[in-house]
Amino acid sequence: MNLEEYFARIGYKGSTEKQDLETLTDIFQHHIHAIPFENLSIHCGETITLELEHIYKKIVQKKRGGWCMENNQLLGWALKGLGYDTSFLGAYVFNPHQNAYTTLMTHLMVKVILDGKTYIVDAGFGVSYQMWEPMELVSGKDQPQAPGIFRFTEINGVWHLEKMRRKQYIANQSFSSSDLLEKKECRKVYMFGLEPYTMEDFRFQCTYLQTSPDSLFTKKSICTLQTTNGFRALIGWTFTETTYNYKENMDLVEFVTLEDEEVEKTLKEKFNITLERKLVPVNVKGPYTI
Repeated sequence: MNLEEYFARIGYKGSTEKQDLETLTDIFQHHIHAIPFENLSIHCGETITLELEHIYKKIVQKKRGGWCMENNQLLGWALKGLGYDTSFLGAYVFNPHQNAYTTLMTHLMVKVILDGKTYIVDAGFGVSYQMWEPMELVSGKDQPQAPGIFRFTEINGVWHLEKMRRKQYIANQSFSSSDLLEKKECRKVYMFGLEPYTMEDFRFQCTYLQTSPDSLFTKKSICTLQTTNGFRALIGWTFTETTYNYKENMDLVEFVTLEDEEVEKTLKEKFNITLERKLVPVNVKGPYTI
């Protein structure tokens, strides 16, 4: 495992000497635009592990993606190797269908302390809730980014992340009532505390999320990747492409339903992913929105 190979994977050719916000942002953006957020291993008979060497081989050498425990662990390893002050935090994800946060801490993200300020760096959420820049941990401050306006709010030591999106234009109106579409313009994303965690603290969650019939990740095969002006997503057989701010305060959302024989080709052409095993797409109706 070496940083040069990781940088080649994400296409980063900038400075590795400076530990500043500009460099941190540049590395982070290269990561999210090169490495998909995906759970395809679950749906092609592979096991997702927490071992960093396995994650490195999967994402860097085999050019796959991963979910939060893979993406953010790899990113955290790279940032630590560059000298950044990093630690891992755990979050409870908001379920819009139940209008409540999950009772199990399932989301991993990276905390970075830089020049006396604390930042949340999260490369593991995907779709329209994927931040494009490190977010300063300040309560009540709007932080506009390309995907929309993000904001942290702190209440009694618990931090909440929410996102306000633009209006959406659905190009194919037959998808206008799709359960994949987020209906609210302001949505809670997750809540968390500042207690540091290790990867061992996520071992149960890692197994549960890929085996339980109640898990979102067993109900849907997901692959999403941030683009230069939005994101792409393949959820089951539904391919979507979102263009941020294609008109003033409006995002363009395009949907298409793929045939089985088109799925593998789409993964290669749109996400640069080639699977070693046969994917069985899944999209059971449930709490996952774009």
